[in-house]
Amino acid sequence: MLSAKTIEIVKQTAPVVADHAETITRRFYTLMFAGNPEVQAYFNPAHQHSGVQQRALAGAICAYAANVDNLAALEGPVELIAQKHCSLGIQPEHYPVVGKYLLMAIKDVLGDAATDEIIHAWSEAYGVLAEVFIDREQQIYSSQRDVAGGWNGYRKFLVQQKLAETENVSSFYLVPADGGLLPHYEPGQYITVALDERAPLTAPRNYSLSDRPGMGYFRISVKREVGLSADAPAGLVSNYLHDELHEGNILQVGPPCGEFTLKSTDITEEPIVFISGGIGITPVLAMFKHLAHCDWTAPVQFLHGARNGRSHVFAGEVRHIVERHSNFESHFRYDEPTTEDRHHARFDSEGLMDEEFLESHVPHDAHVYFCGPPPFMRLVYRALKARGFDESKLHFEFFGPKLDIGHPHKARPKSTRRRLQSV
Repeated sequence: MLSAKTIEIVKQTAPVVADHAETITRRFYTLMFAGNPEVQAYFNPAHQHSGVQQRALAGAICAYAANVDNLAALEGPVELIAQKHCSLGIQPEHYPVVGKYLLMAIKDVLGDAATDEIIHAWSEAYGVLAEVFIDREQQIYSSQRDVAGGWNGYRKFLVQQKLAETENVSSFYLVPADGGLLPHYEPGQYITVALDERAPLTAPRNYSLSDRPGMGYFRISVKREVGLSADAPAGLVSNYLHDELHEGNILQVGPPCGEFTLKSTDITEEPIVFISGGIGITPVLAMFKHLAHCDWTAPVQFLHGARNGRSHVFAGEVRHIVERHSNFESHFRYDEPTTEDRHHARFDSEGLMDEEFLESHVPHDAHVYFCGPPPFMRLVYRALKARGFDESKLHFEFFGPKLDIGHPHKARPKSTRRRLQSV
């Protein structure tokens, strides 16, 4: 429990920390990787290079400071981060390391304005938040371990089948190498893939499970990613999986994680709409197939945007379900259809999934699940919010800082330092 004085100091200094949040987080990662280089294995270098990781941490710090006296408001973000931590194997002993360098970064960036009293207050606040995460993560680890077929850490899986879905997406069907049970998972969750000594040294990656539970395998569907630059070659893992991983090979896999799942409160007669763009189809396809398997009776729509038929994955699986369930519908929208797409009628409409399209296809009383590239996600989120959709009906997986989805532009850092007020 935080003292009233600590809460007062954190809330009073929060605006200044927010003004310099990204500068602080950039400094934090520099200090931590230099002082404890072993932790770098937990971080995606492409996210570091692009600034995604720094912005995500900055947003989390600002959200915590703004709600330091109301931690219940952070339940959703805490769950998202705790699930991510468990997917990477974060342990209680990692938290003091993070706290040490975070406080050092705040002091470095804010200088003399960050007094000992202020640093002590932020240290106390960090300690309380760390305990919240540690407690929740221990619960997640326990549930992963105790379920039938469950485990902690990494387990060897055999690549039972590798299937090219498109020219740049392949699916991998994975089964336990020990012949043991697979644990139940929630549609929408992901697994973690760690490469062995044959592959380049890189951080583990999370891949959504693209098929429904109960199939006897885990399926991940991976898009080959191209490098961002010579300094930050994105796609080390995806390219390795495409080029080097074959049927009969072994892959190290972490247990299912993630909070982007079908909500039990949605077991109603209200319609459900799934919206996906590109490879973002993977988690929502698992949900869609799960509902079909459960003989869901409420209306269900699947809206998917792709460039054209060459890049459109799982069109056949979606159509197969729609043909067999009268309450299930789909709509495929291509923004650059080919002549062959037009000839074979592979899509339903042409263009982007803009506000007008969403207005005509998403019922006002629907629960909406959506996933895709960041620009696509921002468009869908803002369009639905503009129509008055309540947050409780919007469920999404956003590959970037959660804060970015609701704002068209990232705030620019202040050019001059605001002085901390006396506290």
